[in-house]
Amino acid sequence: MFYKDDRLALFIDGSNLYAAAKSLGFDIDYKLLRQEFERRGKLIRAYYYTALLENEDYSPIRPLVDWLHYNGYSMVTKPAREYTDGLGRRKVKGNMDVELVINAMELAPRLDHAVLFSGDGDFKPLVEALQRQGVRVSVVSTMRSQPPMIADELRRQADNFIELDALREIIGRPPRENAAPEA
Repeated sequence: MFYKDDRLALFIDGSNLYAAAKSLGFDIDYKLLRQEFERRGKLIRAYYYTALLENEDYSPIRPLVDWLHYNGYSMVTKPAREYTDGLGRRKVKGNMDVELVINAMELAPRLDHAVLFSGDGDFKPLVEALQRQGVRVSVVSTMRSQPPMIADELRRQADNFIELDALREIIGRPPRENAAPEA
């Protein structure tokens, strides 16, 4: 499915990928992830999307965001909003879908293959739009979690589905005890 001359871009939904890997019991080594896709084609861009809690003194995801930025990832962040739900629970909202879609559509004319790291069914129209522009789309998520983290309609629309668990030996490392949670 990957060709050496393919112009590739990675679109990583940070919170979705973190949750999928955690459900499978491993952490992602982002240096290895980047190297793996550089090996599979000509990596044009690797985007990583996450919301950040800006009003806290220390954000547990900040070291990861800084490391990714320093190591060649194009970081797309925005402030997360905190709110209290109807049951009085503290919730955080920081959806990055629109930013991901805009970047993918802007880059599409210069791509042969887009790799989406998300199982969110809301991305099905994006996959269709990219395919109409002649871009092949691989989706990386998991069916091996309970419940599966990949929306069936997204998996079926993609040209290629990559089971995240199958990448464990290539891009994974054991989870750390005090690992920073992904926003």
